[in-house]
Amino acid sequence: MSSSSNGLAKNKLGVGSIVFLVLAAVAPMTVLVVVLPLAIALGNGGGIPVAILLVALALLFFSVGYAQITKELTNAGGFYAIAVKGLGKIAGLITGLIATIGYNAFVAGALGTIGFFAGMVAVPELTGGAVTLDWFWTGLVLFVVVFFLARSGIHVSAVVLGVALVLEIIMVFSFGIAVLVRTGFDAAIFTPGVITGGSLWIGLLLAATAFIGFEATSLFGEEAKNPQRTIPRATYTAIVVIGLMHAFAAWAIVSAVGVQQAQDNALEHLDAGDMSLVLISDYLGPAGLVIALILVVVSLFAAQLAFHNSAGRYLFSLGRAHVLPHWLAKTNDKGVPQRALLVNLIFGLAIAAVFRIVFPEIPAIATLVPVGLGFATLSIIIVQAIAALAVVCYFRKKRDPRWIRTFVAPGLGFIALAVFSIMAIVNFGIVAGSDEPYVLALPWILVAAVVGGIFYGLYLKSNKPEVYNNLSNDLEKFDEALDAETSTHSGKE
Repeated sequence: MSSSSNGLAKNKLGVGSIVFLVLAAVAPMTVLVVVLPLAIALGNGGGIPVAILLVALALLFFSVGYAQITKELTNAGGFYAIAVKGLGKIAGLITGLIATIGYNAFVAGALGTIGFFAGMVAVPELTGGAVTLDWFWTGLVLFVVVFFLARSGIHVSAVVLGVALVLEIIMVFSFGIAVLVRTGFDAAIFTPGVITGGSLWIGLLLAATAFIGFEATSLFGEEAKNPQRTIPRATYTAIVVIGLMHAFAAWAIVSAVGVQQAQDNALEHLDAGDMSLVLISDYLGPAGLVIALILVVVSLFAAQLAFHNSAGRYLFSLGRAHVLPHWLAKTNDKGVPQRALLVNLIFGLAIAAVFRIVFPEIPAIATLVPVGLGFATLSIIIVQAIAALAVVCYFRKKRDPRWIRTFVAPGLGFIALAVFSIMAIVNFGIVAGSDEPYVLALPWILVAAVVGGIFYGLYLKSNKPEVYNNLSNDLEKFDEALDAETSTHSGKE
């Protein structure tokens, strides 16, 4: 294993490449087939498209302040780095631990998801039921392929994810346009009675889970071209595209079955999980269904690659700060945190193997997936909320005069994300898709991470001050000239 330096590859990613990395993590086809029907069934039914737009608006409020802080901070630590700057070293350490746990859990859950859909859904459908593949071995092979793609360079990941994303978007819009032409889109989704029908709060929560992945823009700051401009633009673009695309897909679904009947229809298909697939078959024919199944697997593969890259960069960043073993901070000759990626690969395979052994007769979709994806979703939503608060606190400490950009907008974003976090904890069984006791106990891991992070931070402060200082010293990687320019212009706003 070659390890050339502690630095990631520079000047590799533009706005488009980072947007591809982020949108691939969002997995548009998976959202269409899995998330949206669940949100319609358990949330506010035909009002889900508006719920998605409301979540997008809340995230845009947060991103206004987020864009300002990323102009002053370029780091592979993502929201951990922002938390350090805004809330202090111990809060940053806690955020980094939660984010690292969350992203690593996401990759483990994604292994189970892609293994199940590829081996036990897509392959049997394509072979007429003649062939079924074990979810664990299928997921293992695909994850190893993901690892080798990730270690080949971030630009390689961006190209692969870009191709996958284009195919997914074509399918999503093909379905939506087919509904628009044949049935038309029902404007009743915008009426107050529809928006507040069912459970709007659950609808907002599940809509928020469909945006998981947008926050990864900051993780690629060190590898971006002109990151002070690229990262904010990529963030705005990602949120707008995600919001419009998901809202369009949801509008197509509820219009196809009838806005007033959408929730009942979704509930009828809830156990089988085939609401969107039935509609795709109806509007695009059997060939469209086959293509959709293939693209769900492609979508999951792309999401796993995107989250694998994200998990590796959190491990790399904490290793570089000496919070985790410094061994993780070495990169290969392509500027890739290969050791961190390898650790994530081993972790994901180990967790999946445990579930394969403990639940040999039960598909991963009922065991590993709720644990991995549900817990990771909760972790990342909480990290988003912490980062939003950190942005507000950072600029208040600086007494920044740009009140709209650095206080009002990000403050509204924090309130929304804090509400989503509380709702996710209270309704964790819905987020995870399981009411098993071992699943419902998972949020306590985050409590342990908070308590452990506090004690670990205090230990570092007292016994290893150089490591404690590294939590912030590692972050001083912003352009001093641009920072001075930003401060000068801020006084004129």
